[in-house]
Amino acid sequence: LTLQIVEQRELPVVDAVLVVRTGSEADPAGKAGLATLVANMLDEGAGSRDALSLAEEIGYLAVRLGTSASLEQSSAVLHTTRATLDSGMALMADVVLRPTFPEKEFARLKSERLTGLLQEQDRGPAMADRAFAALLYGESHPYGRSASGARESVDAITLDDVRTFWRSWYRPNNATLVLVGDLTVADAEALALRAFGRWERGPIAPPAYPTVATQRAGTAIHIVDKPKAAQSSFRIGSIGVPRSTADYYPLMVMNTALGGSFTSRLNNTLREVKGYTYGAGSGFSMRRAAGPFTARAEVVSAKTDSALIEFMNELRSIRKPMPAEELAKVKRYLRLGYADGFESTSDIASQIANLVPYNLPASTLSAFDAGIGKVTAADVQRVAMKYLDPSKLTIVIAGDRASIETPLKATKIAPVDVRDMRGRPVIVP
Repeated sequence: LTLQIVEQRELPVVDAVLVVRTGSEADPAGKAGLATLVANMLDEGAGSRDALSLAEEIGYLAVRLGTSASLEQSSAVLHTTRATLDSGMALMADVVLRPTFPEKEFARLKSERLTGLLQEQDRGPAMADRAFAALLYGESHPYGRSASGARESVDAITLDDVRTFWRSWYRPNNATLVLVGDLTVADAEALALRAFGRWERGPIAPPAYPTVATQRAGTAIHIVDKPKAAQSSFRIGSIGVPRSTADYYPLMVMNTALGGSFTSRLNNTLREVKGYTYGAGSGFSMRRAAGPFTARAEVVSAKTDSALIEFMNELRSIRKPMPAEELAKVKRYLRLGYADGFESTSDIASQIANLVPYNLPASTLSAFDAGIGKVTAADVQRVAMKYLDPSKLTIVIAGDRASIETPLKATKIAPVDVRDMRGRPVIVP
């Protein structure tokens, strides 16, 4: 088990994050949603406690303890005072090392997940998210499916699947424990040894990702029909970059100007100037492999075509040389705002934990200011030209097809077709 320790002694509190470097990308074929169900099950009974007793103990100690999983990691998070640190870490160790996976709680969580998936079918943003990922990567790729799974995949998950996933991936040689707060390095090492010293190693084979075409042949507009929807959910983008990219800092500057802040071009145009939406933005999801670039907004239905025109205008405009004043403003915004992410022990623990799945050194955090400072206007234009090609975009719009299809076709921006929320073609009259 790797330890990462930060002494932060101003207050008698400690935050711990245990990061397992495996998430839903390791879901077996036909069992999408398994990693997140495993994480949800960890605190539903552990050691000698059932779910209720565990919740009562957490309340008695006045600690926060939670578990979760995402695409490329699973985690347990603890916030505790120094006085309750030993007891809190013992609970955390029980949850991670000794979950009981009771049948009753599994049935309840599975039922809740299926209900949530059913509700997603009436939520435009969720429909757009799912279709966009599937169209970019394909449903067989981990990046092309939701970490929550689908109805049939969740139906197929058994309690044995949960136990097998946990045994396979929750191993100390696949994990890092981050400890931040009122403790010394010696304290942290002793604490980790008491809590996790008997955790047994296991063989870990990183999941293999299917090959994905780098970009599509041309831009296309895909409507996901949500009859009588009052708004249209936009997802516009392409396959971007991995977290390891050498272009990280220029991309941060370029995207902050485009859609990464409240005063960005997209938000200013679509919200402040046009009044089409409450907010518009964009971002690069940088993962182990190349994640998506996505520009997004929830737009009043009657302005769907007009909003698309403005999106395309801004995506073309960002490829032009950035004015010196705007460049200086964006760099100042990023550099001065960076400290907000380190205000508390939990913030610091989260920042370090976010590096773990990508094997990035802790020095990455202190390199940010200088990295942003070195970005030039030429760098911004270069990455915009390289990674944002308006002629090769996937455009997904979840909305009322009856009212938006004809206006979208009239824009002549790209061919228009209809898909379901998994990105599959829909035959329409």
